[in-house]
Amino acid sequence: MADSAQRKIIHVDMDAFFASVEQRDNPELRGKPVAVGYPAARGVVAAASYEARAFEVRSALPSVTALRRCPHLIFVPPRFDVYKEVSRQIHAIFADYTDLIQPLSLDEAYLDVTANRRGLPTAWLTAKEIRARILEETGLTASAGISYNKFLAKLASDQRKPNGQFAVTPDMGAAWVETLPVKRFYGVGPVTAKKMQALGIETGADLRAKSLPFLQRHFGSSAEWYFEIARGIDHRPVNPDRERKSSGSETTFDRDLVDNAQIEAGVLGQADDVWTWCERAQSFGRTVTVKVKYADFQQITRSRTLPMAVRSAEKLREASLALIRSVLPTEKGVRLVGVTVSGFEPQQGGKTQALPLFA
Repeated sequence: MADSAQRKIIHVDMDAFFASVEQRDNPELRGKPVAVGYPAARGVVAAASYEARAFEVRSALPSVTALRRCPHLIFVPPRFDVYKEVSRQIHAIFADYTDLIQPLSLDEAYLDVTANRRGLPTAWLTAKEIRARILEETGLTASAGISYNKFLAKLASDQRKPNGQFAVTPDMGAAWVETLPVKRFYGVGPVTAKKMQALGIETGADLRAKSLPFLQRHFGSSAEWYFEIARGIDHRPVNPDRERKSSGSETTFDRDLVDNAQIEAGVLGQADDVWTWCERAQSFGRTVTVKVKYADFQQITRSRTLPMAVRSAEKLREASLALIRSVLPTEKGVRLVGVTVSGFEPQQGGKTQALPLFA
C-alpha cells in the first residue's frame, strides 16, 4: 500500500472497549465473562468481554437473556467518564500521525494516513505502531483494518480481532468483497440483509451479479451504494469535520407504563438531557422527535418541525410534551421513550458545533 496515488486509510477499533477497561482496572475480572451494564429486569448489555462473547453475549442484549446464556456473567456498572478519558488518550495518539481523523464512537475511528506526519512508508507499519502505542500507553488492545477506502478498511478491522490487523490492497479489494456475506457490509442492516437473502443475494459476488436497474427497483436510493461496494468502491473521504445531525436521549422504564403522567415525566426527563447537550454545544435545531416503544416492542415516532430553532429548555419541553400527548392515552404499556432534536441551524463558518466524541 505504498502507492502515493492511492489513499491510505486505517480503521482502528478498540477490542471490547468498555469491558476491557473494566478488566484492566480490576484484575479480579480478567479472564472472566464480564458485561458492562445492569442485571436488572429491564437492563441491557452495553458491552461484553470476549469471555462473555463465547456465550453469545453481545451489546444491546437484554440482561435477563445474557444471564440465561451465561449464568456466571459478571455485571459491572458503566463508567463513561473513565471511557471518555481513555478515548482522549487514544485520540492524542492518532493526532501524532495525521490531522485527518474521523471518530465514529468512543472506541473507533477512521484515519487517513496518506501523508502521515511520522513519515512511515506504509499504512501497515503506521497501524502497527499506533496499536503498539495504544497498548503501551493505555494497557488496552486495538484491531485495525488498512485499505484504500473507508468501506474496505472497516470490513478489514474485523478480520483479525482481537489484537490484530488486516490489509486489503488495491489488487485484491473487489475480489475479496465477493467472498464476504452481505450482512457484514456497512449499510446492510438485518432487515435489508433478509430482503437481499429473499432475492438470492447472500454474498458480495451475488450482489455484484445484480444490475443497477435491478437494485434500484428493489432498494431505491440505496441501490448505487450497494452497486459500488459490491465492487470495492467507496469514494467517501475521511472527514474530521463531520457535522452532528441530531442529538437524542432515551430511557427504558423499570416497568411498562400506562399512566399518562408517568410517561410524560419520562419524556420531559429525556428532553432535559437533550437540552443539556444543545446548550453546551451551542447547537439548536428546529425538528423535535419523540420516540415510543411499547411493551410488545412496536415502535413509533412523532415529529414536529418548528418555524425557528428551539433555544430554550422550556420550548423543548413544550414541544416534546405536545408530541407525546398526541399518542396518549394508551392501552398498551410503554417500555421506552426518547427525545431527539435535529435540523440544526448553521453557526459561524456555516457549520454546526459537533459533539466531540473524544471529549
